[in-house]
Amino acid sequence: MRKALLLATASVMAFEGTARAADQQDPPPSAAAAQEAPDTGPRADIIVTAQRRAERIQDVPISITAFSSEQLEARGITEALELIQFVPNLFGSNNTGIGSANAYYLRGLGNTETIATFDPPVGTYVDDIYLSRQNANNLSLFDVERIEVLRGPQGTLFGRNTTGGAVAVIMRRPGDTFGGFAEIGYGRFNMLLGRASVDLPAAPGLSFKVSGYWQDDKGYVRNTVTGDRLNDNDGWGARAAVRAEITPTVRWNASWAYIVSRAENLLDFDCDPANPANCGGRFATTGLREGRRISPSPYLPLAISGRKAEFGLGNHAAQHLVTSNLEFDVAENMTVNLITGYVSLGQQFALDFFDGRGGPSLAVPVPPVRGFPRGGFTIINDGRHRQFTQEVKLNGSLADGFIDFVTGLYYLDEDNETDFADVFSIFTGAPGGTPLLLADRTLDNRTRAYAGYAQADFNVTQEVTLTAGVRYTDEEKVLSFRDNRAICAAAPLPATCLSDPNLIAPSGIPIPRSQRVKIWTPRFAANYQPHRDLLFFVSATRGFKSGGWNARSTAPSQVLPFGPETVWSYEAGLKADFFDRRLRTNLAVYQMDVSDLQTPSALVNPATGAITFLTRNFADYRNRGVEAEISWFPVDALSLFANIGYQKDKYIIDRNAPAIDIYGVTSVAAQQAACRAQLATGAVPGTPQTPACGTGIVTVTGDIATPVRTPDWSLAIGGSYNADLGGGLTLTPAVNAAYRSAYEVQTSNLTFYTGAITGTNGTFPANPFAGQFITGSRAESYWLVNASLALSGDGDRWRLSIECQNCFNERYLQSSLANYSYFNAPGTWTARARVRF
Repeated sequence: MRKALLLATASVMAFEGTARAADQQDPPPSAAAAQEAPDTGPRADIIVTAQRRAERIQDVPISITAFSSEQLEARGITEALELIQFVPNLFGSNNTGIGSANAYYLRGLGNTETIATFDPPVGTYVDDIYLSRQNANNLSLFDVERIEVLRGPQGTLFGRNTTGGAVAVIMRRPGDTFGGFAEIGYGRFNMLLGRASVDLPAAPGLSFKVSGYWQDDKGYVRNTVTGDRLNDNDGWGARAAVRAEITPTVRWNASWAYIVSRAENLLDFDCDPANPANCGGRFATTGLREGRRISPSPYLPLAISGRKAEFGLGNHAAQHLVTSNLEFDVAENMTVNLITGYVSLGQQFALDFFDGRGGPSLAVPVPPVRGFPRGGFTIINDGRHRQFTQEVKLNGSLADGFIDFVTGLYYLDEDNETDFADVFSIFTGAPGGTPLLLADRTLDNRTRAYAGYAQADFNVTQEVTLTAGVRYTDEEKVLSFRDNRAICAAAPLPATCLSDPNLIAPSGIPIPRSQRVKIWTPRFAANYQPHRDLLFFVSATRGFKSGGWNARSTAPSQVLPFGPETVWSYEAGLKADFFDRRLRTNLAVYQMDVSDLQTPSALVNPATGAITFLTRNFADYRNRGVEAEISWFPVDALSLFANIGYQKDKYIIDRNAPAIDIYGVTSVAAQQAACRAQLATGAVPGTPQTPACGTGIVTVTGDIATPVRTPDWSLAIGGSYNADLGGGLTLTPAVNAAYRSAYEVQTSNLTFYTGAITGTNGTFPANPFAGQFITGSRAESYWLVNASLALSGDGDRWRLSIECQNCFNERYLQSSLANYSYFNAPGTWTARARVRF
């Protein structure tokens, strides 16, 4: 890290000298710079609210990547997941099975779980409203003003669960004049789409906006057992917004949105498992039929409770999002905002994680196709999630602009009810296999959080600003389980029932059903801005992520708690514009130190063959890295960019931790020692004879694993050119490419390769060390290319375009669950026609 800081210091000195020579006469920025009329054209500044007030992005001493609506369109970004291609050190994918959910990993911190006892460390915000659930955060960007991706913990101003950062979506407000747009499109896999928005001014100072989208496709996966098309990305949404200037000092912005997603990310293969010679597409072989409701229940003779007993294969998420921001000017330089949010999310799904057969193992690395009609390992979920937030925020200036401050109070109340069951099928020679109901339970959990925060910028001189801020959070979580099976309604309660009285740890102590944390999360920063086009900054920021429970467990003794994770992030950077702002270069170096990292993992239980889920605070974590974002406008018609990230991370385990904790769980250090002892017997790792190896964060070689989804290098390059054809016509070609170096996606880094292996416990047809990839954790490096060509006319009042995503049909590994690998979607193309009015 010392070398990186020295390099950054040298770079800062060089850039400062170059910038001063380029523009010796630029005055220092004023406090009102963000309120000036914005620049226009390709070099226009984006006004952001990363510090909860409007500022030029180049004046904000935070590592932030922002996309205007025009940039989102130019880069072909139509849903939130596509942001991962353009932000340094950001990786992400849909959650396994659930196409409506995004798992972001930013500077190494992320989470692949959607169950309500887990919180994502990269928070998603819509108009300052936090979305607690990751289940439906793959938002369709149909009426967006801009998106801001903030790195590192944002624990002071944004609060809990932003240890990795925040993805802030700012929706477009109603305009002052009548107008809007309408768009239709057609694409690969018979995809149809429509988008529209209209501004409706009703009176001076009062405007409304109505917008919406609809998308339907046939799905890119062919199920050769049932004939269904899977992994479609269907959905629709509608939004109504109002903007009112009630008085010269009182303003109100509010909106309601209803968003439905039926997107899936089901397990699929590039060659048909039932006919391996057929490699012309993507294939699945589960026998569970697709359908919102199927009657009679597809899981008979199992007695599954509630309406979920009729859920067919698929995912359906419907979300109401209500936002209100009432703003008062209480003094010449002070504004109060009352920010209210309500989120109601319902999600129903049935997802087969074993493709209608068994899970891979070294003994059977490619399980034979069974087509089990209930799926191989199916989780059936009926969830209802409601969240209310209220914030009171005060922005202002004191002492003739010497102090700029933001302070406020925040309240969150979240209720979750998840009714879910786990169905496992085993091959016994009987038609369709023998189904087992591993669990059928209802989880109720609630969170209440109170917080107060304050941050002040002390403008010591026109060039130097010192920042200090802090947030205090008082949060309580409560959990309750109720087993839905008929045998669990009897008295006395059987010990296997997953209900509150049976929540006893393996050590014999009761598992706590409530967690409370009171924590301070401060921020300290300093920045030096000698003139408008050059900013240097350093910062130290603390954040935290809430604790929770291992609620995926099917056994009451395994619903173990895990504690909060906390992080300190240290960062230094510069933001510089050169040559009349034709060249923009933003650099940052950072170190993140995380205590008690929450790590979800899943493995195939060697005793049953089913998935066992486990989440613990396995270790501490450190990530060091460098990020650079460069934009270049050689001429007004040409826009080029390059975003580069490098990171190096590792787990840090406590060698002095007790071998067994109070809940009866083995420490990582003790597990590693046990693994090495098992390997010393000559047994093949990754088998039932070496249970301590290849689980948690211990690899099959007895080493500590490489952290997941953190490629050392990330790169995005691209550009667009507006060619004037005359007669009011403009032709705009655009292309961008994203690169990620090799990485791991499974916590224990377990991968199966071709090549037999023999040990004291037998001979196996695959090995966990080297050969050709079969399935598992290891992801090789890849390039992903997108391109578009658009013809517009009459001042961009109409536009025709053709675009391709993943133009060369690159296939790369995104995630893994219980040794099965999940890959990205194949290449697509879309033709669009849009008109503005």
